[in-house]
Amino acid sequence: MFELSLLCSQYQVETLSDALMALDALSVSVEDADAHTDQEQALFGEPGMPAPTQAWRRSQVLALFADQALAEHAAHILKLQDFFDNASLLRIAEVPPQDWVRLTQSQFEPVEITTDLWVVPSWHEAPAQALQVIRLDPGLAFGTGTHPTTRMCLRWIALHLHKGCRVLDYGCGSGILAIGAALCGAAEVDAVDIDADAVTAAQANALANQVIVNTGLPDLAQGQYGLVVANILAAPLKVLAPLLCAHVVQGGHLLLAGVLSRQIEEIQQAYAPYLQLQVADTQDGWVLMTA
Repeated sequence: MFELSLLCSQYQVETLSDALMALDALSVSVEDADAHTDQEQALFGEPGMPAPTQAWRRSQVLALFADQALAEHAAHILKLQDFFDNASLLRIAEVPPQDWVRLTQSQFEPVEITTDLWVVPSWHEAPAQALQVIRLDPGLAFGTGTHPTTRMCLRWIALHLHKGCRVLDYGCGSGILAIGAALCGAAEVDAVDIDADAVTAAQANALANQVIVNTGLPDLAQGQYGLVVANILAAPLKVLAPLLCAHVVQGGHLLLAGVLSRQIEEIQQAYAPYLQLQVADTQDGWVLMTA
């Protein structure tokens, strides 16, 4: 396999990417050409919202080809096109064979939530100090324990969950928070998501961890709960405010994550008619809000 690397402006990325795919590239990816320098640029966006820019100011476009001849042919054709002006070919290089499964697995180490509670991939041994372990592998649904929002939610559950209470995980993804609640003593746990693949993943992960979690689409959630947790994003959290609050029993807790520090006030305003949200934890620009 051979990798063709191009340097171009952000405005050329889409055209060059489309052309590379038409020239039989197996895949095309884009990186910040100034990564790891003082000119590195962070790009952030939210699902359903327009991207802040098409790409980085100076973008590196990487295309994989099955052999060297295809890569060289693609480079030759691109150089003849008007839209290639001001772009440049950086290199064509062979990609050494790798054990991609092992490489992927190496990126996921056990994650400490508290001293006692850890999230551990199936290919790792649990740390000796772990008294409770959530076994979870990367999959189709969000939630492996590596993201700050997931860690903050799990930590709150481990430290504050009232044993024997009823828990709702709304937007459950992989089911990691529901599994954590079940391990920490919840009497009944409902985990719902609009994504059928997430529902399937959550049920499989619950079975793998030998806990009982009721999984389904959002209409599974019925009645009130001692804890309602939603680790989604700010925009859907605002829309869901009346629904989530209606599911919280008097004296129960609401736990919201997926909120950036700059979004605190707008989330508090959306929930103000129902309850008063406070920031309970912060990590890497994300906040955990509770009421």
